[in-house]
Amino acid sequence: MTGRLDGKVALITGGASGMGKTACERFVAEGAKVVVVDFDADAGRAVADALGTAATFVRADVSRADDCEAMVAHAMSHFGALHVLYNNAGVFPDDDGGVLETPEATWNRVMEINLKGVWLGCRAGIPAMVQSGGGSIVNVASFVAIVGAATAQIAYTSSKGGVLAMTREIAVEWARRGIRANSLCPGPVDTPMLAELMSDPERKARRIVHIPMGRLARGEEIVNAAVFLASDEASYITGTQLLVDGGITAAYVTPE
Repeated sequence: MTGRLDGKVALITGGASGMGKTACERFVAEGAKVVVVDFDADAGRAVADALGTAATFVRADVSRADDCEAMVAHAMSHFGALHVLYNNAGVFPDDDGGVLETPEATWNRVMEINLKGVWLGCRAGIPAMVQSGGGSIVNVASFVAIVGAATAQIAYTSSKGGVLAMTREIAVEWARRGIRANSLCPGPVDTPMLAELMSDPERKARRIVHIPMGRLARGEEIVNAAVFLASDEASYITGTQLLVDGGITAAYVTPE
């Protein structure tokens, strides 16, 4: 099935690489016009250029209110509407570890981008979506917002838990104004960010053993879920979290 996003304008943060790039490409293939947003201007512009007139690029630091307002203003001026807000941008620093080890500066950076950035995106985007007749917010959280781990990443986990709570609140507040808001909770995904973490065979084995399917997700498998949440097929779904995690959160023990 194609054309599931015909006539929609989508803004995708973190669109220059990984799942964000995959999402930009897939959303255009499904008929959407896409605003590619990223801090990396060269990479982001390359993604938009490759997609032709169906895409445009805006450089933004999602932790800055003025940048978030500017990216939404660009969507409205360039495409005349905003129907889908896909808050995908996020960071996972190497020194994000246990509660006793994680530096305060790392905690602050993760919260600024992963949590505050989602809030600022929603704050800037919702009025434009209402003006456009309503739409869908897809906020990227994580399976770690549902379960804890002894391979600690306290700032990242806490930020994603915050995304779940915030998304529920937004969904309830704006439901009668035509805005749906849902959290997308991926399991470990084969992206450049995770590839660096998984480059250590011991650390990789420590994680793979807990995935019932025995492998990482492909970026397109996560984006498939985002397309669904963004589309009219999900018209009665709001305030929930969609887990795409290969069964991790369902497992007590995994197959040998």
